[in-house]
Amino acid sequence: MKKIIISPSILSANFAKLENDINSIEYAGADWVHVDVMDGHFVPNITVGPVVVKSLRKITRLFFDVHLMITNPEKYWHEFQKAGADLITFHSEIQSDKRKLIEDIKSSDIKVGMSIKPKTSVSEIEKLIPYLDLVLVMTVEPGFGGQTFMSDMIPKIEYLRKIIDRNKYKCLIEIDGGINSQTSHVCIKAGADVLVSGNYVFSAKNPAEAIKFLVL
Repeated sequence: MKKIIISPSILSANFAKLENDINSIEYAGADWVHVDVMDGHFVPNITVGPVVVKSLRKITRLFFDVHLMITNPEKYWHEFQKAGADLITFHSEIQSDKRKLIEDIKSSDIKVGMSIKPKTSVSEIEKLIPYLDLVLVMTVEPGFGGQTFMSDMIPKIEYLRKIIDRNKYKCLIEIDGGINSQTSHVCIKAGADVLVSGNYVFSAKNPAEAIKFLVL
């Protein structure tokens, strides 16, 4: 059985006790930490910037999974890379030159991913998959945590899995939105490699147990 990577989203953490919460999920067995970056334009919310990522980099060795939900990632990704990001994911729905952005990020010796919103088809990014380290499938409309999982996204995950396996691409499938101990198993069965879970993990009395139930 393949290893499923768990990437708790700090969007659901207690920002007054962020260091404690990060240490808690690291101790609980999280593999990555998911950092949602929102600009108030691409999505209707504003969250954190490179300064926060730089501060967090000092307190943990967890892999930094940085999700840029912003209109112009080409202007800002390098600041997140310098702050300590290990993977930068940007959205397919942006107007920028996506192939160039992929090449620029990879040239800085970090990993690159691309995300698709629920209404975006896999066909929109299919030609770019060979150049990506990860595709992030949103199973909620991006912008806020704690939303309900959209089960009609499952065929999209299955289709993406077939493309990657058929062509032997070295690209992970990450799922973000409404992931808990029930929906996680549906996603894993469909072909997910990485699960982003915010509210379910950070609201748990026992984060280690919550993480364990995501993959059991």
